Amino acid sequence: MAKKGKTIFVCKECGYESPKYLGKCPNCHSWASFDEVQDAVHEDLRNRNRLIDRQQAEALPLKDVSSKTSQRIKTQMDEFNRVLGGGVVPGSLVLIGGDPGIGKSTLLLQVSAELNKTGGVVLYVTGEESPQQIKMRAERLDISDTDFYLYAETDLGNVETTIQKLQPDYVIIDSIQTMYRPEVDSAAGSISQVRESTSLLMQLAKTLKITIFIVGHVTKEGNIAGPRMLEHMVDTVLYFEGERHQSFRILRAVKNRYGSTNEIGVFEMREDGLAEVLNPSQLFLEERLAGASGSAVVASIEGTRPILAEIQALVSPTAFGNARRTASGMDYNRLTLIVAVLEKRAGLLLQNYDAYLKAAGGVKLDEPAIDLAIAVALASSYSDRPTHATDCFIGEIGLTGEIRRVSRIEQRVKEAAKLGFTRIFIPKNNYPGWTHPQDVEIIPCVTLSQVLDRTFNV
Repeated sequence: MAKKGKTIFVCKECGYESPKYLGKCPNCHSWASFDEVQDAVHEDLRNRNRLIDRQQAEALPLKDVSSKTSQRIKTQMDEFNRVLGGGVVPGSLVLIGGDPGIGKSTLLLQVSAELNKTGGVVLYVTGEESPQQIKMRAERLDISDTDFYLYAETDLGNVETTIQKLQPDYVIIDSIQTMYRPEVDSAAGSISQVRESTSLLMQLAKTLKITIFIVGHVTKEGNIAGPRMLEHMVDTVLYFEGERHQSFRILRAVKNRYGSTNEIGVFEMREDGLAEVLNPSQLFLEERLAGASGSAVVASIEGTRPILAEIQALVSPTAFGNARRTASGMDYNRLTLIVAVLEKRAGLLLQNYDAYLKAAGGVKLDEPAIDLAIAVALASSYSDRPTHATDCFIGEIGLTGEIRRVSRIEQRVKEAAKLGFTRIFIPKNNYPGWTHPQDVEIIPCVTLSQVLDRTFNV
């Protein structure tokens, strides 16, 4: 039994425990990651945070385990439902991260009103704002007559008591960095407090079968503040992204135990709150300049949704010895790889040219199917010849210049055809086996040179 006052050191990244301070964690190999905690307090927290009652738990054959799942709760915000995988799952713990001022509190306030309309009891716990401030925002969002509960508190012990008393169906914690547990001897927002607070909330969500949304701040690197294991503890991790100087916001799922990852929902920030953008493809293409070189359109897949996005490229002679490569909204390494393929396989001498690449509209693209559109946009800017306004390019490029198969080609083509694209370049291996839409010319391609010849010479 540990002596009173004895301390141990716990890694804030993986939870590894050590009797003395270590510069490098032997478990996860992270540096300077150990925090000092009271051993007796830590043992008490471990005992309280056990989710399984040993008297009730028993081993079962897989065939005897019930596969019945709780019915999802759908709100009137279709974009929010989509990101969660079809609706809110009872008993789940959802973490929402984003930059300060991006609209996390506005989103969850609207979600609270929507969940309240479904007949559920909602408890909104605010640790950053007073109830009067929440009321003022609710009046601006025109949801001030909603009867969900507001509770201004940062002590999780009091929050737990209120949850036991009200028995809500949904709880919003805004934010996890302001919450603290009196048993933990550290300030609110510290690594230990964030970890232990989330652990208690997870216990409440699983034992009481309530859905808990927690707001998390992000670091300068764009990651949710706190231990990395925080994202492993929760069921779903959502990131609320967007440029502060633009009105559009993207809610992106990076982890979801109940649905597809990399699913996105698109919103527009207005004076009266967040409005859904039901056709993001049209949004990303509406400002495309006709007849401009260096532009190509791709049908990308985000989660389960096909989205058309414009890829813009600017190729200009370099003023220095080394050519510069810059990518925004895409992987920098993808740009350098495709530039090398264009030089070797298509004969474009880009070694003395700077190349700048951007995904217009603030969308982030990271799948291989965007390779062909990137190559066409670079070639278009290099030769200063525009692509046809109704051309769409889908395909992965190999290092030998071949166009490789991509997934879910039928959904991509249908989305492009719906928005008026009449000529779609796809990999040859994706051509057979599905019904092609009418009034659309599907061009199967084998090599990158074929695509460039057909695009600019025909």
